[in-house]
Amino acid sequence: MNYLYPSLLATTLLSSPAALAKSTDQNALEHIEVQGVQARLQSRGILKDSIAKTELIDAEQLKNMQASNLTEAIDKALGIRVSNECSMCGAKRVMINGMKGEHTNVLVDGVPMHTMLSGFYGMDSVATAGIGTIEIARGAGASLTAPEAIGGTVNLVSQKPSKNAAELEMATGNQGYRKVSMVAMGISEDEHSAISAIAQQNTRDQFDGDNNGVSESPLLDNQSIAITLSHDLSLDTSVKIRYGRSISEVFGGPVLGDTTSSIAETLASVTRGEAANLFSDNTVDGRYTGHPWETAEWVDTQREEWLFSILHSINDQLTLDISYANVEHIQDSFYESIDYWAKDDMQFFAAKLYYAINDQHLITVGMDNRDEQMRSHSAALADNPLYMSDSFDYTVSGLYIQETYTPSIDFELALAVRFDRITADFIANQTSDDEIDETLVSPRIDMRWFHHENWISRLSIGQGYRAPLSFFESDHGILDAEKGYLVDVHEVERSTGYNYSLNHSADKINATLSVAYTQVDNLASLSHNEAGTPVLGQLTEQADVWAWDLAVSYQLLEQLQLGASIENYRYNDAFKSSFGIAPTEKRASMNLEFAQANWTVNANYLFVPSRNLSDYGYEGFNDTQAQHAKKTDVSSYGILDFKVSYALSEDIKLYVGMNNALDYNQAADEESPLLFDSEGGYDVTFIYAPMRGRLAYLGFDYDF
Repeated sequence: MNYLYPSLLATTLLSSPAALAKSTDQNALEHIEVQGVQARLQSRGILKDSIAKTELIDAEQLKNMQASNLTEAIDKALGIRVSNECSMCGAKRVMINGMKGEHTNVLVDGVPMHTMLSGFYGMDSVATAGIGTIEIARGAGASLTAPEAIGGTVNLVSQKPSKNAAELEMATGNQGYRKVSMVAMGISEDEHSAISAIAQQNTRDQFDGDNNGVSESPLLDNQSIAITLSHDLSLDTSVKIRYGRSISEVFGGPVLGDTTSSIAETLASVTRGEAANLFSDNTVDGRYTGHPWETAEWVDTQREEWLFSILHSINDQLTLDISYANVEHIQDSFYESIDYWAKDDMQFFAAKLYYAINDQHLITVGMDNRDEQMRSHSAALADNPLYMSDSFDYTVSGLYIQETYTPSIDFELALAVRFDRITADFIANQTSDDEIDETLVSPRIDMRWFHHENWISRLSIGQGYRAPLSFFESDHGILDAEKGYLVDVHEVERSTGYNYSLNHSADKINATLSVAYTQVDNLASLSHNEAGTPVLGQLTEQADVWAWDLAVSYQLLEQLQLGASIENYRYNDAFKSSFGIAPTEKRASMNLEFAQANWTVNANYLFVPSRNLSDYGYEGFNDTQAQHAKKTDVSSYGILDFKVSYALSEDIKLYVGMNNALDYNQAADEESPLLFDSEGGYDVTFIYAPMRGRLAYLGFDYDF
């Protein structure tokens, strides 16, 4: 069911003058602000831990990037890389501090809301409408309530209503790009109650850069709605309820309207058996001649989430923060004849008590519990004796305490420790009850030191953990599942991270140097046994990565700001062996923002140098006879994005822009991501460059 248009109608009605707006006379009255409990606690520094280094992306920056979803919003953020794990289904993994995608935890208003399953196919479906700020915290133990975030956390902070208003944005472009979003917000006359509602749909067609009839980037159709209600019961107590629902459809492989007529026809073509050859001339550069199902990947996901929270100030020294979240994520999918259905349910409860002893000492004590159940099934593999479902039960109960010490305005120190009880049971494995059953202690230290009014140092050292839970986490293992599938996981991944940053800020210049080192024991990795069966296991060697980056911005003119950054990551051999897709180890960027009268121009150029993929086990051939090896020394490339906006009035803004304006994409400018192995087996993961070409778009933004 398409629920976007009823949702748009609802948000429009919600934002109508009859529903929300105060009269002109009421707006003209003198405004006396009465701070609720949340605003007062934030002003005292209790609710926001600013000691640890945190990058921020605000709503205006999201608009400047024309970001429709989370991966587009953070793809070029410092310290983050969005890895495309598959040229067919386009699965995206959000990597922080050089760690893998499964080591990133996505929060909504500070609460973990994304399950294992949504971490693989859910990032492209997270709408940007209604997001006020994206907070990116790097390093193990970056969040007291998300210790599994070995790489770091991405916190999506909802936009807070400050007046009765609504916003409608619509955009269109080539590649079937369409975006429509609506945000409506309102507050009561006494300002004790607030409501916000969002609805968004964004679509794009498949992209086939080499015109061989097989896409390198899939069709994507996302629909999202969310509504948030908040109310101050008193000056000391506030409550919030948030409901969100999204559906997403992804289809890659045979190009619709070219080598297949529809998704339904593609899935039904399994009955035709295997074609004699997949490509003309038996090379991936040739025209696709196989049956549609033989390269098809289709993923349909439905997601529903609830979030409840209450914040109560007991007295001037004690504050209680309680939250509860329930998430249901359902995936129905098809991978080149292999069906896979999964339902992932997660419940999360947390209670946190702040005790402000005095101006120098703040004690935080908390407990949380995460209970996740995932059930999966594959009819195509049900009779395969070597196949084992990756269904699991996962429970984590934690207790933590943190002391924040501020002896002076120039120095802050936070010492924390978590105690966690973890159990994970792969229920299809009859040989053991609980594959993981451990009690862990994870300490953390954060320090902020103002050396001078222009110089600030931040140091964070912490431990984290993560339980490997699914073959989707490593190398897209479902593609080999016709040979069976086995799980050999018995310990949690255990990490220690060190993060340091030095910031200099003056009148016109701002510069930050960051250095991080992370080491991980028991890192999950997908391998194959002698029979060729995929096995989700763990490395016996310690994996580690060094990461450093430097970012500089300079206000050249009142109307013009320039920026530049450089990033570098260095993995040891053990870590490299665990990757299915080679990560980008080096990149640099330049950007500018120009604002003059009604005009705004934003541009960003990203450069990735040449590299050798053989360190990550890349090997393959363009032909079934294994005569034409794919190259592993790949060229450098650059991506230019820009957007030009014109304010037609205070309420209406028009814009045009391009993503990847230089039109560089791997299939057209280098070679296909498709490959054959030495035995003639077909795969889709020879990925090292952008999978889509130039996207040109235009649109408008209307505030009312």
